[in-house]
Amino acid sequence: MSLSPLIYLAIFGAVVLVIQGIYLLAFGKSIEHSTKMNRRLDLMDQGRTKQDVMEHLRKERAAHGRGASALPLYGMLQSHARKANVAFTPATLILLMAGLAVFSFLLLSLTTSATFGLRAGLAAGFGFGGVYFWLAGKAKKRVSAIEEQLPEAIELIVRSLRVGHPFGSAMTIASEEVADPLGTELGLIADEVAYGRDAGEAIAEFGDRLDMQDLRFLAVSVSIQQKSGGNLAEILEGLSKVIRARFKLFRRVRAITAEAKWSGMFLSGFPIAAMVMIQAIKPDYYDSVKETPLYIPLAIVVCVFLVVNILYMRKMTNIKV
Repeated sequence: MSLSPLIYLAIFGAVVLVIQGIYLLAFGKSIEHSTKMNRRLDLMDQGRTKQDVMEHLRKERAAHGRGASALPLYGMLQSHARKANVAFTPATLILLMAGLAVFSFLLLSLTTSATFGLRAGLAAGFGFGGVYFWLAGKAKKRVSAIEEQLPEAIELIVRSLRVGHPFGSAMTIASEEVADPLGTELGLIADEVAYGRDAGEAIAEFGDRLDMQDLRFLAVSVSIQQKSGGNLAEILEGLSKVIRARFKLFRRVRAITAEAKWSGMFLSGFPIAAMVMIQAIKPDYYDSVKETPLYIPLAIVVCVFLVVNILYMRKMTNIKV
């Protein structure tokens, strides 16, 4: 019985856990954006001035800008890195991939009897794949949290506008009431507006980083009001209702299509899981046909069909609202 496939999965899981451990060790729990602590306010409580905090947060945000895509392999990570707003710099992510590849190679050498070429290929894949998988998870979690917080934040801004606060002050008030990840982002936008940046431009840039349509709607609403006038509180109240209704509809659609999504995941993963189990339970299962001339072509055809199946099932169950 060969345990190699299970060992490979365990090593990949260990790589992802190592990345998370390094991140928490280097930057602390507050960097996670998953607690009630507002990171911007936490930095100000440490004695830093508002301008210092703004520059610090802007530097973190700009680390994954367009100029960093020239680094090898980083272009495939940049979109997730921008959405996740991780504190690792692009160069650090590349070095992390290299270090994790070496770490994976050592683990593979200690736990398996695979050839050098296979170990090197798997180690390189684990290094890149581990960082990519970790970033994708961070990005998805952060974007989902912001989508859920946005209607509440807009309603707080509306209440502040109705009692007479200007838009910049209303943003500051909302940033102090809303938890991370949105609280720190709103506070940074409010600080930039206080120092003279156009509010619509700052919000639009935030929406582009996250590729979030609701934030683009907010930016357009603010820009139109600044140029043409009107009751911004009423505009934002209507926008908040639309976003909340859209989010509610999305949740409903996700609940209705949950069975189809899980069926698609099962149908996509079952053939792969079956091959892994066959290899683990009976490694010599294919020995009688390995030397035949049709083995390699048919294996390639099977792999192509597996990929097509996964892509097709994802397309069928990916319902956009």
